[in-house]
Amino acid sequence: MTQPASKPNPRDLIDYPLIDADCHYYEPDDCYTRHMESKYRDDAIMVVRGLSKHAQVHFRGERVGFFAAPPGEYAGKPGSYKAFYENKNHKGAHILAADPISCFDLPESMQRDTRLKWLDKHNVEAGLFLPSLGVGVEMALRDAGPEIVMANHRAFNKWIQDDWGWNYQNRIYSVAQLSLVDVDLAVAELDRVIKEGALLVNLIAGPVMGRSPADPHFDPFWARCEEAGIPVAFHLGNAGFEELVSAAWGENPRPQHHRVTAFQHMLGMMERPVTDTLAALIMHNLFGRFPNLRVLSIENGSSWVKPLLSRLNKAAKVAGNNFTFGPLHDRPSAIFLDRISVCPFPEDNIPELLQAVGPDVAIFGSDWPHPEALADPIEFADGLGGLSYADVRKVMRSNTADLLGLES
Repeated sequence: MTQPASKPNPRDLIDYPLIDADCHYYEPDDCYTRHMESKYRDDAIMVVRGLSKHAQVHFRGERVGFFAAPPGEYAGKPGSYKAFYENKNHKGAHILAADPISCFDLPESMQRDTRLKWLDKHNVEAGLFLPSLGVGVEMALRDAGPEIVMANHRAFNKWIQDDWGWNYQNRIYSVAQLSLVDVDLAVAELDRVIKEGALLVNLIAGPVMGRSPADPHFDPFWARCEEAGIPVAFHLGNAGFEELVSAAWGENPRPQHHRVTAFQHMLGMMERPVTDTLAALIMHNLFGRFPNLRVLSIENGSSWVKPLLSRLNKAAKVAGNNFTFGPLHDRPSAIFLDRISVCPFPEDNIPELLQAVGPDVAIFGSDWPHPEALADPIEFADGLGGLSYADVRKVMRSNTADLLGLES
């Protein structure tokens, strides 16, 4: 009896360099202070050493709650989470118990030329580069006011330009950090980084000072992004949902990153911030006003995509024409699939996702060098079994290449 031909290993389908939509660096101590304007010198996020065993992150002399220490100061090795979860005997120990490492032992995480050599070794042509510390501090600044938030973002973006560049050798595409806490300041900083060469920006998920990010109040920002062809990313970070949602359930409203409870992970550290935010962008008609705008969801997983599309369509049908900022031009699910890209977790069922939404939505990301990262980016392809050569290429290269104007 003839045995059926086995399906090819997805790794064997990759005969091209990868493009990674979720790369990270670990920041040096002066990433917020090096370029802080003198007027706001005492209002900078600061890394303070000598007060305890590990460095501390401070704002106005107080320790920042979410990132009490710089995230690269004492972290699991890249790929640690995979081994941690496969170890059935960890007895609930924190991930840091799984062989911690310092960012200073990973020069590839802090030096761009060393990182390029690492990318060469791992067959990665280019990547989107995002912060580690920088995605977790904005909520600590908001109490001080929009000017302080934006002063820190300006200083941080100038550090990015120094150490990583906005488009370094057509390989390192750094993502500018912005906020909508003040639309005029946001547009001014957006214009500045665009002139320097930035091709993407990142916002934290969630409402902004009591408004939806898709409120027409913020249209000057979105109009500038559309005009310049700048995709906007929403990367996993501190979106303030612990304070917004979990506090109502009796949980600590501002927990440290490593002390977020299991219940708070469910409410604010998993899909809730991104699904609420993307739903707001669609249902508040952002893409009706800016039909060429592109949005990326990075490191938020993808298991929520299919049920969210169904929920959006049902809500729109039930509500009829009762939309806050005008009727939609298409079904919500169609708007999502046309305008939004999603970077799944490696453990997500990606073939099932593509079967439900098509091959153009998913973009590959390694999250390197974080402990939840893939030790080798090619491991992402292990979750693409059963997909065609064309679909594997879309996920591992083409979909992100198209966003960057690279050969797909």
